[in-house]
This record gives sequence, structure tokens and C-alpha cells, in this order.
Amino acid sequence: MRIAFFGTPDFAVPTLDALVAAGHEVALVVAQPDRPAGRGQRLTPPPVAARAAALGLPLAQPVAIKTGVFPEQLEGLALDAAVVLAYGRILTRRLLDAPRLGCINVHGSLLPRWRGAAPIQAAILAGDTVTGVCTQQMAEGLDTGPVHLARELAIDPRETAGSLHDRLMVLAAEVAVATLDGLEGRVPVPQDDAQATWCTKISKDDGVVRWSDPADAIDRRVRAMTPWPGGQVDTGAGWLKLKAVHPVEAPPGAAPGTILSVDPLVVACGEGALALDTVQAAGRKPVSGRDFANGAHLSVGGVL
Repeated sequence: MRIAFFGTPDFAVPTLDALVAAGHEVALVVAQPDRPAGRGQRLTPPPVAARAAALGLPLAQPVAIKTGVFPEQLEGLALDAAVVLAYGRILTRRLLDAPRLGCINVHGSLLPRWRGAAPIQAAILAGDTVTGVCTQQMAEGLDTGPVHLARELAIDPRETAGSLHDRLMVLAAEVAVATLDGLEGRVPVPQDDAQATWCTKISKDDGVVRWSDPADAIDRRVRAMTPWPGGQVDTGAGWLKLKAVHPVEAPPGAAPGTILSVDPLVVACGEGALALDTVQAAGRKPVSGRDFANGAHLSVGGVL
């Protein structure tokens, strides 16, 4: 099948590789433009663009996709289909209609649950036990198109966004290839809009921890925001990143933020308590909660 592939981050790279390995003719790879990165802020290609160059595939990184030469370029490729995975931009009706069989989006959730930009983090935050990958026939609405295929994946109890990202990344490649294999003979199933849930793009503020929340909820937040932006708490003496935590029982009546133990380091929450297994102060290396408590001269009964 003659296709275009739209994608930008590392999450999309295995799917591009799988489509090439499956024998599809990738007539064009479309990624976002190079961005400044690193301490030197040097222009750096996104992972999909770098992979396309390594594979010798035609590459476009248009600044504008709604106007200019890009829409006509895509229409001139005589595509059977386009596969879109974490491209990061909304495709117009003209672009969606350019391939003969339309555009197929590969999404990291089981639609209609977690439509939007951050389904991996949203699933962990909500305490979901199952997520997955599905492919949908793209429509003009955000993640609203009918679904071609869906594959489930269990979420481990101690899953982080980073570990779930890596497992879904592999599954996404498998589902994308399977979708194209039977695309022409399959009728996608409409989503039940009444069951839809939404998630927005993650910001640094999403990592902020408040001790007044239940320990279970804080634990989910830390895991959902790992590796970025990371769970973090304002100690009054600076921000402390919570790298690894787990909920524990707490004595009744302990005020949120109260230090219940320093070995291990345990802090009372709105409900229950949280053991801080690994933490990182600003400008320092990650250490155990116990070592941080020793270095910061924390004591039982104090407030973190």
C-alpha cells in the first residue's frame, strides 16, 4: 500500500519501522520542524524525522500545513492511505481527504476513553487497570472517528507513564500494521460519544503534589508524571522531586504534610500516608528518602 506517515516523537518511530518492514511504500514522512534542544539550543530534528532520514525516506517538515504548498504536495502523491501517530497538529478536511482511503490515526487509549493529548498519563491518574491502542478513521473532530482495531493492555499497579509509554509504543506498531492489512475490506465501528472522556496536554503544574490529597491519588500523580514533569512538592525550602513513592497506612489525626518517620521517610496525607522512596532536591542527585531526611535534618513531627 502506498502511504504517508505523520509523526513526530519517539513514540511513533517503531510504527514507522514496522510499516516499512511490512512492505508498505512510504511515499512521504511528515514530521514537525526541527526545534532547539539541549544546553546549546541547537536545531535538532525530532525522532521521526531523524529515523526517516536514516531509512532514506522522503521527508517533509512543513511549518504550515493548512496553507502553502503542503496540501497540494500531499494530494499529488496518489496515496492509498496515511497513518498518523502523535504528529502534534490537527489535519484539515483537505488533508484528511487526500489519500484514497483517508487517514488512520493510531491512538494510545481505548477510544472513546481518553480522547486528547495525554491518554497515557490520564489512564494512570484515573487509576485505570486497562488501556490499549486503537486505530480510528480520522474525522474533523478530535479522536472522534470510527474505530478499526483495538488491542488491550493491562496497566501494572506500579506503572509509570514512562514504562507504559514504552509498552504502548510496541503495541501501536503491531496495531498499525494489522489495520492497514485489512483496511479496504473493513467497516470501522462508530464510537459511543456518550462514553467519551477527555484529557488535555500535560504541563509542569500537573506534577505539583499537595499533601492534602489522598496518598493513593498522590501516588498515581507521581507515577503519571514520571518521567516528565515529575511529581514535585514545595517544601518551603525549595522544590523536591518525588522520584518513587508508595502509599502506606497512617495513624489517625495526622495533619497532611506531617513527617511520620524519617527511616523510611513517610509523610501524612489527606488520607493515609506516603513513603518517599527516592527523592531529588534541586541541583542534586536522586537519593533515598532516608538519606534526604538525614541531610535536611528532618525530624518526626515536623512538616515537609
